[in-house]
Amino acid sequence: TDHDSIALPIYICHNRKSFDNPKHRRTASVGSSKGRSRKSCSGEPAIDEVATKAVISILSGYAGKYVKDKSFRDSLREKCCSCIMRTANGLLDNMELGIESVEKLIDNPGTVKEMKVKLLRNSIGFLTIVASLNSKESRKGTKHLNSNSQLSACAQLYLSIVYKIEKNDRICARHVLQVFVDSPQLARMHLLPELWEHFFLPHLLHLKIWYNKQTESILDDVLSKDHEMHMKHLSKVYEDQMDMGTVQFALYYKEWLKTGGQPPATLPSVPLPTIDLFSSSSTRRRRSSSFNSFLQRAIFGNDVEKQPSTEFDYGAMEQKTKGKEELCLDGYSTTQQISVESRPVDLPCQSLKTKTQVTTSHVNSSSSDLTQAISTISSSQSLPECEMAIRVMAKEWLDDPLIENTLAIPLVIEGMLEVLFSSDNEEILELVISLLTELVTRNELNGKIIKNFDPQLDGFMNLMRNSSLFLKAAALLHLVKPEAKQMMSTEWVPLVLRVLEFGDQTQTLFSVHCSPQVAAYYFLDQLLNGPDQEWMENGRQVISLGGLSLLLRRMAVGDFVEKIKGISVIYRCILSDGRCRYYLADHMNPELILELMVHNKELDCNDTIISLLIELICLHRFEQRTKLFDKLLNGWECLNTMQILLRATREKRPLVAAIMFQLDLMGDPLESSVYREEAIEAIIQALDREIFNENVQEHAARSLLILGSRYSYTGTLEAEKWMLKEAGYDESLEGGFHGRYYVVQGSKNLNNEDEIDHWQRKAAMSLWKSGGKKLIGALGESIANGLPCLARASLVTVAWISKFVHTVGDGDVLHSNEFSTLIQHLIQCLNRDNTIEERVLASFSLLSLSNNSGFLSEIFEDEKKAMMIHLRSMSKVTWTAKRLVTIIAGSPSRRYTGL
Repeated sequence: TDHDSIALPIYICHNRKSFDNPKHRRTASVGSSKGRSRKSCSGEPAIDEVATKAVISILSGYAGKYVKDKSFRDSLREKCCSCIMRTANGLLDNMELGIESVEKLIDNPGTVKEMKVKLLRNSIGFLTIVASLNSKESRKGTKHLNSNSQLSACAQLYLSIVYKIEKNDRICARHVLQVFVDSPQLARMHLLPELWEHFFLPHLLHLKIWYNKQTESILDDVLSKDHEMHMKHLSKVYEDQMDMGTVQFALYYKEWLKTGGQPPATLPSVPLPTIDLFSSSSTRRRRSSSFNSFLQRAIFGNDVEKQPSTEFDYGAMEQKTKGKEELCLDGYSTTQQISVESRPVDLPCQSLKTKTQVTTSHVNSSSSDLTQAISTISSSQSLPECEMAIRVMAKEWLDDPLIENTLAIPLVIEGMLEVLFSSDNEEILELVISLLTELVTRNELNGKIIKNFDPQLDGFMNLMRNSSLFLKAAALLHLVKPEAKQMMSTEWVPLVLRVLEFGDQTQTLFSVHCSPQVAAYYFLDQLLNGPDQEWMENGRQVISLGGLSLLLRRMAVGDFVEKIKGISVIYRCILSDGRCRYYLADHMNPELILELMVHNKELDCNDTIISLLIELICLHRFEQRTKLFDKLLNGWECLNTMQILLRATREKRPLVAAIMFQLDLMGDPLESSVYREEAIEAIIQALDREIFNENVQEHAARSLLILGSRYSYTGTLEAEKWMLKEAGYDESLEGGFHGRYYVVQGSKNLNNEDEIDHWQRKAAMSLWKSGGKKLIGALGESIANGLPCLARASLVTVAWISKFVHTVGDGDVLHSNEFSTLIQHLIQCLNRDNTIEERVLASFSLLSLSNNSGFLSEIFEDEKKAMMIHLRSMSKVTWTAKRLVTIIAGSPSRRYTGL
């Protein structure tokens, strides 16, 4: 066995040298590319690190399904419990305790770290004891080998889940493989049947083909009275061989993951069983040999006699098998003449709900050869005949493209698709792709016929794995315009990335010129804009397979259109996993973003670019954040960055203002700045609910939180969370508070905290001095009457800038009417009608402002009493309430003098 037969379930290349093997070269025919040769991805002896990650991702992904899917958890527990019930073993308690520990981890995701570590250790301990049942030492002298192996397999599966929770995907994957080693039949038929079909079956399809042929032989032997006995014997031999093959490949992949990146030198070889159910072929009455061959090709997508272990897509095979064998004509002879004029044509082995009549009116302008070819492709059960018909149709098309109406018939198009998904002749496949491309380009209704014929795109996925034709297949599929709901398989992302990486050259399909890279961007757009859970998983897969690096390389050399499409994909990737922003901050050239903003009027892409830039600056590491700011300040060509940012649309202006303000802080905040004034003015305007709509106000709320300069590692805005901890409030302590200050452990984090604190001090000083009374008045009005999200963001902003109010001294702002109005709004926030978080933020602001202004002396006695009642009710959740009560009690009051 060579490497060509041991292909990964995911087919993705990263080496252009992999297209030099002439193994599959065939004689050129009409319209085919001559002298072109390719090499299968799976033909490379050395599989790169990306493929290793893909293997780990697939295997650990099934363990991850346990965490996300409750029905899967319940089903798995039920299956494992049935094994436990059948096992008389003293270690059952360990198994049950192990399962309970795992379920506690899932059911209580908020478990504190110490308890989580304890549960993880307990789970690993209990399950490891059970898993050892199937070790070589444990098997000696044991009478319950089968039950022990099943129990061990269940334990291995739960161990994989534990390591998935620990985010150790490599060890998780190895435990998943061990499930198939310990009890292959239980694993492939009950515990993880979907994974087995997806990952192992492609290696073992020659066994399934052999089994189907043997079954057919038994059913054809009408003289035999021992059908049941033969079938029982055949099934046992087949199942045993499948088990053996599954174990061999599980061990193969397990060893591969152990070595860390390179497959073992010895490849598994799973031979066909040596069994002969019949002594003489004369005792059998068989169907037409050409029909059997065609049927097997149609079901398995392969020439089973020549290449029994070539790549397959089992999902497509299963769907094509169900319910279609009854449609085949048992008595069909390849020499039978069918009159196109005389009767409707029944298409065998195809998913046709109705019969379609092909009449001479469709072919009255075509030659007799074309007429015969159409008849053949519409009705013949012989794949060689259909392939010859394709050659004739291709030749006729090249001679006279006006035959379009003759070929643009659902019956003919579906016949071509049957050949496309059944043949292994690459020249024929290229001709079919070219014909279909011409038809779809001329009439989009033909694309709908293709999409309806292959709704789950199983056939196209199989074509995309073909190392010679995947670019042409991608070009055709792009014209068909598949939707996200049709691209649900996890294999699509690596297949599409391969098209993006190698699709530099335009593909010529007869007279149509197609760009595979345009197709790849279309597919990525669909994959990253589907249902929430699916598109986020696809985004994470793009990141894990090195897609960001590939996109940045493509954008560096691509035109504006490709750059915009790349920006859109990268933005979606950040939304799916915010941690990738650190890689992008280091490797993405900000000049690219500025260049696109300059051309945004031409390309209508401003919103996406601004959204990406906003995501990029939300970096937890302050040092990395300032390095990005330095790069941005370099501008693009002769244009200043600030001038470019001012080109933003009115709706995005608040977000752009937040960027401009932070870029301005890289200078001296004590010096006047036109751009700083522009940024603050834009934010103040966006706070006015009478001028701007809700979308702009939502952007304004986000811009305020961005100014807070506090972000989590994944980019979440955490200014509010930080302020609440500063006030001593911690919701996880159920109403208690943990102290006055939020302390981050570790010297590096402490340095980061000091730098951010200094940055906030500069920001607060600029807002107080440059924003002045106008900003304070706008924030107060938003707290009282703004959208809920904007009111909350304004309250957070007042809280953190009030912490640094001492930096502005005793200025005019603190004695203004706007400031007094803000104080009244903050006092109203202490009311119990507001959330506890809003009350804590208000008390923190009032405490900070009371230390630097005399506002308490301006408050009436009745107001103070009401304040103290509200504050005392909060004294258990924040130290600021206690402190403020003390200050209020010792301050003079303004007396009401009447009129």
